[in-house]
Amino acid sequence: MSKSVLATGTQSVDRASALLINIMESNSPSHLGVLARTHDLPKSTASRLLSALERKGLLQRDHNGAFSPGNVLTTFAREQNQESFLVARIHPLLELLSAKTGETANLAIPGIGYVNLLDQVDGQYLLGATNWVGKQVPYHASALGKVLLAYSAVSMPPGRLERRTNTTITSRANLLSELESVRKMGYAIIADELEEGLVAVAAPIREPDGRTIGAISISGPSFRISVKELHNIGKIIVSEIGKVDAL
Repeated sequence: MSKSVLATGTQSVDRASALLINIMESNSPSHLGVLARTHDLPKSTASRLLSALERKGLLQRDHNGAFSPGNVLTTFAREQNQESFLVARIHPLLELLSAKTGETANLAIPGIGYVNLLDQVDGQYLLGATNWVGKQVPYHASALGKVLLAYSAVSMPPGRLERRTNTTITSRANLLSELESVRKMGYAIIADELEEGLVAVAAPIREPDGRTIGAISISGPSFRISVKELHNIGKIIVSEIGKVDAL
C-alpha cells in the first residue's frame, strides 16, 4: 500500500474522529453545515464522514437532520454507568409511587449474592420506615429479589435458602412455583418473609428488548397494608413503569 493511500486513510480517520468528538461534546444536536464550517471541510466530505459514522451506529440523526451520539455510544455509556443512570431515571418514579401509596419505594438491581438496593424514597409514616440501601437482602425472601429471579436477571442462589422468618420460602420447589406465579401476575409479593410484620410488592424494570435489569418495590408494615392492597399496588407499579420512556 502506498504512502499516499495510507496518508489519505489516516486523514479520513482523523477528520471523522474530530467530527465525532465535536458531536459528543455538544450540548445539542449538530447540523451538517455547522460541522463542515467548524472543521473547515467541504459539505460533501463532512457528509460522507458523518454518514459512515451513522452506518456504524456511532451517530444518529433527528427529524431535522441534526447529528447526536448513536446507539452504540449511548448503550456503552449506559452499561458502564448503569447504577447512576438508573437512579437518575427512576428516582422521579419512586417519588410518585411513594406519594401515591404513602409507603417506602425502592429501586434495586442484581448484586453478588444479595439484591443490590440503589435508591429509596421514604414514605410519609415514621413507623415502619427503614433505610434498605446497602443492606444484605436475599433474593428468595424479598419481593425485589423474587422479581429478579423470576425474570432471569439473576440465577437461582446456590446452597441452602436462608430462613429469615417462619414464613420464608426455603424449598427450591416452592420457590420455583412462586416465581411462576410472579411471571403470571407481573409482580411479586412477600408477607412476613424477610422480617416479621413487613410486606412488600415489586415489579420489573425492562430494557426495550424485554430484558429485566432491575425492580421497583413498595414496602411497609402488614398492619397498614393488606394483601389485597399489595395486589392493587403491584398493578399500580406495573402501570407506572410502563409509562416511563424506554431506558
